[in-house]
Amino acid sequence: MPYARLSRAARESVAGLPRAFWWLWASTLVNRLGAFVATFMALYLTLERGYSASFAGLVAALHGLGGVVSSLGAGVMTDRLGRRPTMLVAQVSTAATVALLGFMEHPAAIAAVALLVGMASNASRPAVQAMMADIVRPEDRVRAFALNYWAINLGFAVSSVAAGLVAEYSYLAGFLGEAALTLLCAVLVFVKLPESRPAVDAGGAGGAGSAGSAARVAPEVGLGTVLRDRRFMGVVGLSFLISLIFTQGSVGLPVAMGAAGFSPGDYGLVVAVNGVLIVALQLPVTRLIEHRDPRRLLVVSALLAGYGFAMTAFAGPLWAYALTVCVWTLAEIVNSPTQMGLVVQLSPVHGRGRYQGMYTMSWSVAALVAPLMSGLVIDRWGAGWLWATTGVLGTVAAGGYWVLMRALPGAADAAASGAGAVPAVEAGAAAVAAPAEA
Repeated sequence: MPYARLSRAARESVAGLPRAFWWLWASTLVNRLGAFVATFMALYLTLERGYSASFAGLVAALHGLGGVVSSLGAGVMTDRLGRRPTMLVAQVSTAATVALLGFMEHPAAIAAVALLVGMASNASRPAVQAMMADIVRPEDRVRAFALNYWAINLGFAVSSVAAGLVAEYSYLAGFLGEAALTLLCAVLVFVKLPESRPAVDAGGAGGAGSAGSAARVAPEVGLGTVLRDRRFMGVVGLSFLISLIFTQGSVGLPVAMGAAGFSPGDYGLVVAVNGVLIVALQLPVTRLIEHRDPRRLLVVSALLAGYGFAMTAFAGPLWAYALTVCVWTLAEIVNSPTQMGLVVQLSPVHGRGRYQGMYTMSWSVAALVAPLMSGLVIDRWGAGWLWATTGVLGTVAAGGYWVLMRALPGAADAAASGAGAVPAVEAGAAAVAAPAEA
């Protein structure tokens, strides 16, 4: 009987999604299976090349800066050239730059190519997210985003183990292996995924069915349109706060545990709880939250994230650190698909790329700021103040979500139907009223 219930739950989690989604999902999984550089770049630079930890940090920062630079440009490409061409350019560029990075020896060359890798590897994200919103029905989007997030974490978990084994043999083999898998991802996109960008009619916009007449009078969306969309930019700001919190799992937590006398192996065991729980719980938890009020989900997840990390200040034994990881991982499982559904809800159909690019940039900027924030706070005031700060950030984000979504069009209907998002051309109708821009 438990097996029958589990089998039924699994079928319900994947039922009703179009074939194109599964090819997109497969490309995401293949891409993450090859995530070698992000996992072992610091070890490669310090152990293999003999550079200092400061230089390794600089390279990591440049990699993150590349993501910030490319986010908006990739969003514009997604809307103008299409989802499929943007993904192909990004993936082929990633394969080329990752392979090149493996052969670089001079510090300046390594730093420059790392910047290019960051730009290329982050450029596909707005296109992937926009295509997913294009091809999946509104009522299935939260589930689709959850499945994609599950693939990201499953691929990363497998690649981390594989990368460790490959690194013992040859770091260069790891770089070339990631390049090969990224090219395979590009082949999947080229062969199996048709372009999904909605057609633009003679009136300057388009749409099918009843939404078409409303969208027909709206001109093209520009970056200025996104910046003037106060509600959406509020979501971007809140996303930045949330990502500042979650990034502490990889920047603040290992430093704090090291200062408390724990070994790198201890940290590895604790943070592994995050990946294991996401792989095990993402799909069943998503089935429970699909029909819930997204405002409450985002408020609760922000509080769980903030106070989950704040609990670290009181952790003593290793199991207590693992318990705090369980709390903020649950927040991550709830927040990610729900927030992605909100982003789609607020994005007009013909501006999804630009909107997704701006949203992606919030995480890239947080990846730059979080290490600086954690280092400064820990050095000056101690780790306890860092964890108190995460609690404050979580509280502010929860209040922000509550205020932001009080009058959100379609939020009540989405919660009642379990959609998690309303058709974007309706939710974003007001946002596309500005003149066309870059």
